[in-house]
Parts: sequence; C-alpha cells; structure tokens
Amino acid sequence: MTVQEQARKARTAALALSSATRAAKDAALLAMADALAKAETAILEANEHDVSRAEANGTTTALIDRLRLSPDRIAGMVEGLRELAALPDPVGDVVRGWSNANGVQVRQVRVPFGVVGIIYEARPNVTADAGGICLKSGNAALLRGSSSAAESNAAIVEALRAGLVDAGLPADAIQLVPGPREVTGELMAARGLVDVLIPRGGAGLIDTVVRNSQVPVIETGVGNCHIFVDADADEQMALAVVINAKTQRPSVCNAAETLLVHADIADSFVPKVLDALVEHGVTVHGDTRVAAYGEIIPAVEHDFAEEYLSLDIAVAIMDSLDDALQHIRRYSTGHSETIITESQRSAARFTAEVDAAAVLVNASSRFVDGGEFGFGAEIGISTQKLHARGPMGLPEMTSTKYVIIGSGQIRQ
Repeated sequence: MTVQEQARKARTAALALSSATRAAKDAALLAMADALAKAETAILEANEHDVSRAEANGTTTALIDRLRLSPDRIAGMVEGLRELAALPDPVGDVVRGWSNANGVQVRQVRVPFGVVGIIYEARPNVTADAGGICLKSGNAALLRGSSSAAESNAAIVEALRAGLVDAGLPADAIQLVPGPREVTGELMAARGLVDVLIPRGGAGLIDTVVRNSQVPVIETGVGNCHIFVDADADEQMALAVVINAKTQRPSVCNAAETLLVHADIADSFVPKVLDALVEHGVTVHGDTRVAAYGEIIPAVEHDFAEEYLSLDIAVAIMDSLDDALQHIRRYSTGHSETIITESQRSAARFTAEVDAAAVLVNASSRFVDGGEFGFGAEIGISTQKLHARGPMGLPEMTSTKYVIIGSGQIRQ
C-alpha cells in the first residue's frame, strides 16, 4: 500500500474521529491499553530482534537505551494510555467567545488537525504515546518509525489497532508507515492528505523534515540544555540538580548537556561537581579553566554545541551572568535552560533574557515533560515559536475554527 493510499484511509478515519464522543475515544484508549498489555510477550520478542540487530550494527549505547523495551516500559506505555483516558478532551472546548452588538455570536472552538504524520527515531514507546495522543485529540495518526525499531513498532501498532476494533472505532485511525527511506519523502510530500508532520529525533532528522516537507511541520527540538550555577547559588542544591539533570536519564532531550559555573564560586564548587560527575560515570569535557580543578577531556568548540545524549557533559567557567547569557544565546537549541541562584535579580534577568521553550530556576531540566507538567502524555517538546511551544499535550494537538451563530443578520 502506498503512503497516499494510507493517508486517504487515515482521512476517512479522521472524519469518524472528529465526531466521536469523549466516551467513545476513552473506551478505545482503554481497549488499546488492554490489547497492549496482552501483547507484551510478542512485543518483547519483536524488540529483542530489533535490539540484537542494532547491537550487531554497532549502534551507540544511548540509542540502544532508547530502543530497548522491558516489562516496566511496556507497563508505562499501558498506563500512559489509561491516563490519557482520564484527561479532559480538548475537542470542542471554547477558547473564547463573544456576542457582537448585532446579536451575532462568535466562538473560537478547538478542533482536531485531521491526519497527523509523526516521523521518529528509535524509541518504540513513542508509537503507543503518539497513537494514543492523536486518538484522544481526534486525529488519525500515520506513524513513520525508524527501521531500527521496525519489528517493535509493528507489534505495538498491531495491538493498538486491535484495541480500536474492539472499541468500535476504525483501525485506520492508527497506521504504521513501513518501507524504505524513500517512503519518508512521500510522507513529507503528501500535502492535502496529511495536515501536520511532527518529527521526533536527532538534529539530522528534524532538519531534513523542516527543510524538505511540503506538509506543515511542528518542530520538536534538539536539547542542548544548559545549567548555569550563579555566584549566589546554594552549592548543595546546585550539585543535586546538576547530577539529576545529567544522569537521571542521559539519553533524552531534556537532560543537561552543558554546565556553566560562575567564576566567583569556581574554587569551592567545581572540584565538588567534577568529583560527583565522575562518581556517576560522566565524562567531563572542560575548558582550560576547568582543567585546573581536575582531570578532564579538553573541550573544543564543537563540545559546547553538542547534544550528547550520553554520560558526557561540557563544562565552562563564566566571569559573569552576562557571559553565561551570551554563551547560552550562542549555543542553545531553545529547549530548556536552567539557573541555580538565590538571587531574585539574577533569576529575573535569566528568565527574561533566555530564549527557550522552558526556563527553570533552581530545578532540574528533567521536569520539562508533559507528564511532569500535569498534561499527561506528550507528543514532544516544541522549540518553535508558532502554534505550540514547550511540552505538547492534548490542547497543542488541536487547531481552532470559528463558529458564528446568527438569527438572519446580514452585513450592511
């Protein structure tokens, strides 16, 4: 089946979803969760094939971590679908409304996009998350996963489609788009059949989709996330935040990749943070000033622009908040930026002057996540400035239309 044929089937399914009640969609999500749980053994077997193939091909440890499923991760996928069923349905929400002097009523109402294409790498859990979020927001999903997770994704989608059928909704509301690399290009060219594309993955994938897609794109971003430890920081707090943001799960986009330390506290803080990072298995790429405090790998220009997605971090010493802000402006990917400080003035400047989807004060960047924000599951972190920015929950997976209700008024 061609991408165009799949997209046409998705459009038919999207029409059915657009008028589906919340009760119908929630029942489908619960049925999908049950089907996913029942298919655990088949999914794990498929995933083991994918992981073995990736290891044989020399895939990095970070990507293997993203690819690998476990009973706990499948249980998380199942619970994510059930949590989605408990969340409010954004479709039909009135964003704003008013009555004109002539009695005409105007309402701006949330509606589904229609058909959403999602192009993503490695992480098969995205398959269940994306399918569920699209369904709850009334959208049909065309899922283009990477070849590295082909068997895992196929097993997951088979379960999700079985759940849809059990609940009486069209199976074609969730489709996997298989095939060679050229298929991705066909998906990007399906303007008029696909309403929105969302790429999730590394910089290369995102750049390719943004540059080449004829379909509108919501850009989810690469995460070169910084932590700036200010002169007025509580050092114990800073130490805890740095270690959590770097090591709690290093292979995700909201993990810290660069640490900047104010020169005024470098003598006391840098030796402690270097020891703690090394103790947690982190390789430090530091500038010449950092090298004075311990054994590190000398950092080059590229290190400060890197999204490592591994137990590596770039570290530099800054003479001032101004220098830190300038460094972040130069290297930031606009994802999540953090300051550790007890100074309200420094915090205010940082939050006002840093241009990112999320700016944090005295908290780990690992909190920049739809679930942690209380949105439930998310489709990704948008780093663009149009439509949606930051964690994309259910409301961000909708558009709006204006409904105008009159009683025969005509324009003079």
